[in-house]
Order: sequence, then structure tokens, then C-alpha cells
Amino acid sequence: MGGLIMAAQLIAGLSLLVLVHEFGHFAAARMFGMRCDKFFIFFDAWGKKLWSKKIGDTEYGIGWLPLGGYVKIAGMIDESMDKEAMSEEPQPWEFRSKPAWQRFIVMIGGIVMNIITGIIIFSGIIMTYEKDYIPSDAVEAVYAFPAAEKFGFQTGDKIIAVNGELPERFNDALGPRMTFGGDVEVERDGKRETIVLPDMLFKIIERERFLMPFKHEVKVAMVADSTGAKDAGLLEDDIFRKINGKAVQNYGVLVDELKANQSGIVSLEVERNGSLEKLSAKVSEEGKLGFAPEFDIKASNEVQAYSFFDSVVFGAKTGWNAVYYNAIGMGKMFTGKLPVMENLQSPIGIARKIYGPVWEWERFWKITGLLSFILAFMNILPIPALDGGHMVFLAYEMITRKQLSDNFLEKAQMVGMLILIPLMFFILGKDIWEAIRDFFA
Repeated sequence: MGGLIMAAQLIAGLSLLVLVHEFGHFAAARMFGMRCDKFFIFFDAWGKKLWSKKIGDTEYGIGWLPLGGYVKIAGMIDESMDKEAMSEEPQPWEFRSKPAWQRFIVMIGGIVMNIITGIIIFSGIIMTYEKDYIPSDAVEAVYAFPAAEKFGFQTGDKIIAVNGELPERFNDALGPRMTFGGDVEVERDGKRETIVLPDMLFKIIERERFLMPFKHEVKVAMVADSTGAKDAGLLEDDIFRKINGKAVQNYGVLVDELKANQSGIVSLEVERNGSLEKLSAKVSEEGKLGFAPEFDIKASNEVQAYSFFDSVVFGAKTGWNAVYYNAIGMGKMFTGKLPVMENLQSPIGIARKIYGPVWEWERFWKITGLLSFILAFMNILPIPALDGGHMVFLAYEMITRKQLSDNFLEKAQMVGMLILIPLMFFILGKDIWEAIRDFFA
């Protein structure tokens, strides 16, 4: 069942993104009077397709190979490599007969549509699921987990700036701006301190908690069997309010009191379904009760509601960060700081590792919005056969007033395909092998 859900999310997400991307090319081409022979979601490789219907001059269809999609514009050298059509006399409705600036708009149309779609998706997520945020200047102090203490943070620090400025939202202060390295300025005991973070910090934060507002609720996410928590009657979703009479303002209060009572008994006061319950629990020799914590920071901190304008602005910022930090990530792969094999994903890898076996709408839309921006970023790369490669050639033509020959463009297209196709099948094979290996593990 999990496999079907992963596949359904992948198909739904990719179909939407490919549709809007190719519609960007299609709409721009038709606006300038170009004929579009085909509009396909996914590739109809070797002429095989799941469905198609011809309306006017255009055949609309769904291919069987979910590695993208395409619009076949008359008179354009593309992945179809239709040399016979290109050998005929140019016609007024063809791509090659139009001015370079119109052809450039056609090529950038798909990228623009993916950016717009990503902004709409993230704006919708903010309005539907998040609704409010914690302003950075409202957080008077942070709680530093052990991973943060290793880099110089202390519980009680107030974040003043991250790389020279303080983002409006506290979550942004703790986001890629910090975790991809940089300088964090904090106020500590009335003095300012600067903490320099490494550019690979995000790899540590994938495994360990780092910082959060000093005040936060600690909720029980899971209770382990045969533990003090289980014997005491602690339940999932219980919220810790007091331990040995001390108010549980944050996770640190709870941890410190448990360590101070190793192998002893602690009294607990927890909130359960709106009422308070008093419990007595045995602490292990390691100073633990045997539960997994979950943290709620909005319940204990000042929040600011998003306006419609805020939602659009922050949706756009989320998209920009996705593009910017993906570019940084690609740079780290080229320099060997990040392993290529672990960080490049085919559609199979996206389904398994990113979408996952459970359909959660908020998660689905977040991933789809992120992929929309990543698709825009990947397509703008100046690689022949990608939109970015076509745009570079068109920019050259607009600057020099010289049109590149069909022979050159055909060879450039072939070079791009020789780069991209083996890479796609390599990544696809890697993800298939990993799926088989995990299945039999």
C-alpha cells in the first residue's frame, strides 16, 4: 500500500509540474503565432503513449516515461531531432522564423510558470496550514541543544543577526541562512558575541536538534514499553507542566531534573485533554523516563498572523531560498563536499525518500512546491537541450545580431542529450537498485 501511495504522489506532483512548465512554453508560443505540433506530459518514447487526442494542429497526450514532458514547436530544434522538417523552407508560423526576443520568451515561459506555481503553492500552504509565525524580535532567548553548544551557543542567548541581518520570522533565522554556514551574532549577559558556523552545519542538523525558542511546550510523542513513563501512566500527547514542583518552561528543565534524580522518583504534572493529571514516575539509571518528546513553540511564544500579502511575500522568499541553496548544494557536489550518489534523485528516489509512503496533504504540497522551484532552477542551467541552453544561444543572437546555424544547434542539442540521458538512466538505475536492496534487507 505504501508503494502505491508513493507512486500516486509522484505521478500527481510531477504531472502538475510538467503540465504548468510545458504550458508556459505552449502559451508563449501560441501568443506569438507559432504552431505547436505536440503537447505531452511525460515522454512518448519510441512512439508509445498512454493517451493522445489531436485538436486543431496540436496533438495532446500522456507519455509512458515519467521523466518530464515536452511541447514540440514547429521549426524548433529540440529532443525530437526532426531534421527533415528543418530542411524545408522556413514558414511564418515556425519558431525559427520569429524574432530572437520572442523565441527567448517562449524558452523562459516554462521556468516562469514553475516559479509562479511554486509561489502559489507556498502561499497557499502558509494561508491554509501555518496561518501565523513567531517574529524573530519576539524571541528573547534560545534554548541550545547539545549540538548547538558544541559550536558556542548557550541557552539564554538572544539572536541579534544572522549573516548581518535578522530575518522577520524566527524559523528563517534558524533555516538555511544559518545552517549553510555564516556568522551569528548573539547577546549574552549584556554583551555581544559572534559565533562562526561551518558551511556543512545542515548535515548535522539533519540528525540532531539545534536551537529553538527558550520557552516551548514539551509534549509526549511516544511512550516506550517497560519504562518509567509507561508504568507511571504517561500517555501520548500529554504536555509536561511541572516536574517536582518546577514549571517546565523548556526541555532543559525536564532533562536537568531527571538527571538530578537518576534511579529515583519524580512527581509530574501533565496536561491531558485540557485537564491536569498528577503522576509519579521512576527515573532510569541514565536519567530518563522512556518517552520521545515533541515540541510546540507557538503555544508558548508570541505569534503574528499572516496577511494575504505576507503569504505571497514569504511564499516567494521560500522559493528563492530553495533555488539559492540548491545552487549552493550543487556547488558542494562539484567540489566533493557532498556525495553525488546520495543527493541526486530520480523520480523513484523522489517518491521513496521525499514524498514517502503516507499521503499528508501539507507535506505533499510543500514537496511539490519545492520541486517546482527546483525544476525552474534545473531548467535555467546553461546546458544544451535544457531551456537554459537555448536561452544562452538566443541571448548571443540578440547581442551579436547573428543567428547560429541549424547545424550548430543540432550538434549542441545532441551534446546536451548525450550528457543528460546517460545521467538520467544512471540515477534511475541507482534508485532502482537501492529500492531492491531495501526491499530484501
